Amino acid sequence: MDPVTLTTDRLLLRTVGPRDADAVYEACQDPDIQRWTTIPSPYLREHAESFTEQLAPDGWADGSMFTFGVFLHSGDLAGMLGLTMRALGMAEIGFWAAKPHRSHGYITEAALAACRWAFVHGAIDRVEWRAEVGNRASRAVAERAGFTIEGTLRAATNNKGVLRDTWIGSLLPSDLGLPSTAPYLPAAR
Repeated sequence: MDPVTLTTDRLLLRTVGPRDADAVYEACQDPDIQRWTTIPSPYLREHAESFTEQLAPDGWADGSMFTFGVFLHSGDLAGMLGLTMRALGMAEIGFWAAKPHRSHGYITEAALAACRWAFVHGAIDRVEWRAEVGNRASRAVAERAGFTIEGTLRAATNNKGVLRDTWIGSLLPSDLGLPSTAPYLPAAR
């Protein structure tokens, strides 16, 4: 699939490339990003180069992962967001916010734009969010974006060689007022 660019009132979501390696490298020096995500730690310059020059473009090319740099209209990198294909009709969202741009709602705005795009243009019927238990910032973004928190998965995340419990939530097209590709019949309560 060819990369797409999404715009919101405050943001430009676009694929990243070699020109973004410096900004990605700088943002990923933040100890919180290294702690709560599965990026390498320490995060080296070659990690940013590999991510921007190979991993992100290859994901678009083979349809396995749709990575968006989250940029302010000024051009500053506010964060990163990816939709990784997991199964037919399902994707997993992951994101981080650059430290100077936290608590402004940018990643929530980006998550809604990317999920809407996936539901409308990607034949996705479920987007899952997962975060290590305790990552309250990620959970707050997911909840503000409308994800339903479904529970805790034991030992579901391997973060730098340590298995950790994981919160899981989902967003469905109907949560955003959009149709699904197939009818949804929820379980009786």
